[in-house]
Amino acid sequence: MLKKYLSDLKREFSGYNAKGFSRDLMAGLTVAAVALPLALAFGVSSGADAAAGLITAIVAGLVIGLLSGASFQISGPTGAMSAILVTVSARFGLQGVLTAGLLSGVLLLILALLRVGRLVSFLPAPVITGFTSGIAVIIALGQVDNLFDTVSQGENAITKLLSYGSLGFAPNWWAVGFGVAVILIMVLYPKKWNSVFPSSLAALIVAVAANFFLNPDAAASTVKEVGVIPQTLISPQSLLFTGLDLAHWQQLLAPAFSIAILGMIESLLCGAAAGKMKHEKMDAGRELVAQGIGNILIPLFGGVPATAAIARTSVVIKSGGQTRLASVIHSITLILSMFLLGGVMSRIPLAALAGVLMVTAWRMNEWSAIRQMFRQKRWPAILQFLITMLATVIFDLTVAILIGLAVAMLLFILKSCDLTIEMRDVEADRLPDGVTARSIYPVLCSSERRSA
Repeated sequence: MLKKYLSDLKREFSGYNAKGFSRDLMAGLTVAAVALPLALAFGVSSGADAAAGLITAIVAGLVIGLLSGASFQISGPTGAMSAILVTVSARFGLQGVLTAGLLSGVLLLILALLRVGRLVSFLPAPVITGFTSGIAVIIALGQVDNLFDTVSQGENAITKLLSYGSLGFAPNWWAVGFGVAVILIMVLYPKKWNSVFPSSLAALIVAVAANFFLNPDAAASTVKEVGVIPQTLISPQSLLFTGLDLAHWQQLLAPAFSIAILGMIESLLCGAAAGKMKHEKMDAGRELVAQGIGNILIPLFGGVPATAAIARTSVVIKSGGQTRLASVIHSITLILSMFLLGGVMSRIPLAALAGVLMVTAWRMNEWSAIRQMFRQKRWPAILQFLITMLATVIFDLTVAILIGLAVAMLLFILKSCDLTIEMRDVEADRLPDGVTARSIYPVLCSSERRSA
């Protein structure tokens, strides 16, 4: 694998010059502008903080980006991952999240050695669409507290939602105003501007400017804010300082496995889709090794688990990124943002980040595939989609995929039991020129003998 990696690097940078670097530079800066608000938002939604999201994006961009199985992958915190991590955080705290992240990295290396990555291509499309929609629902439900500045209790989105019945629901309308403003800006933002300046970043700039104007004193702010962002690449909460959560390591194996499976699926599906865009094939085994090493190192810095993200990866390709240096440049840009803009980012209202995540959750859904599925009334696919989506919301990712696969196999068996064979005479007028019915009879007869 090392020999092939060095060979791929040599081919990737063959003929690399100042023009190629300028393209990587612009692509790296562009994807950093997209990644910055998402890193902050996913850090908070994971049960950690905004700084943890930034650290994740920085370390993932450097480590996973350099070791990746392709030149175009951009890794970092994602919405799907945060949906799992928030439940782990509720049970075991941040130390449990970081420990589970490190364990998932070890599991990813094992999956790479076992060459399990190739099995991802056998997952039915409706199952993947279903768990993507389920994760979107979890993200949206998980941001209700931040959007309305309310308080809930529970280990998952459903129990938190139900807890409002006993705890009450009293929205802070200032927070709601910030969240709704961000949502409207992102929805109404012209698409042609989005390629130059991301709508999420523009919305957060408006929100933080309004917060500075309405709440000059952070201590007396009418809304909850991100808070202080440490200007360091190693968080005080990192495993280097706190150590592993050895007391719960056996209980953390199950969520670690879910994190590893999600990391594998997201990264390989992202690589397959982006590879078609750039006409470059990804080395699945090496990608899993990169994800494994990255997720072992990230918790040591205080970041949450990462995976490849199609949103950021597609941006870097569309922006003209040539090599994996674009991922490195994106990380360096985020480092500069942390040190130069930390004071500004600390004043971002949590409701504004919730607005970004609400729009992100909506856009996560594969709406074209869902519409086509229901329009064509493909009932087996619809059933797989709905069951997987509900299982993702009620249970966890691993259980949801297993349930989705079980339903898919059952429907396949039932459909196979209803096979019919129909035989017709050859229609000579539909045969290609030069081919007669008599000339294909021996072929048909030989096929029938082999079948017998």
